[in-house]
Amino acid sequence: MSQENVAIVERAVAAINQRDIDGYLACCTDDVELITPLADIAGAYEGADGIRRFFADIADANPDFNLAFERLEAVGTDRVLAFVQLTGSGRASGIPTGAETGNVYDLVDGRIKRIRVFSDREEALEAAGLSE
Repeated sequence: MSQENVAIVERAVAAINQRDIDGYLACCTDDVELITPLADIAGAYEGADGIRRFFADIADANPDFNLAFERLEAVGTDRVLAFVQLTGSGRASGIPTGAETGNVYDLVDGRIKRIRVFSDREEALEAAGLSE
């Protein structure tokens, strides 16, 4: 199942890059939770409505937002770790943006249940149970 989980995460990220909300939601459980580094301020994105809000938020702030994998691996039977390069530019400023994140995807029955995005990749490794 672990390689199938990697494929699900690949499809989900491709859906983000294509702005395909339905395609993204098809990869997720109904109660999916997306926790970004801003969750302490803005809260987590929960369920289909939360994911729709996430897509709207990135379109508003960073219309050419794109994710690319640097590292993608299964961790056990129900988790995937991804090191991701985020690129884009600010809507109002046009200033290029970029970030490197570590994302931990928890899956249930072949669908993404929780995504935790870490700005510190060491924290992502720890969350995935893979401290280097």
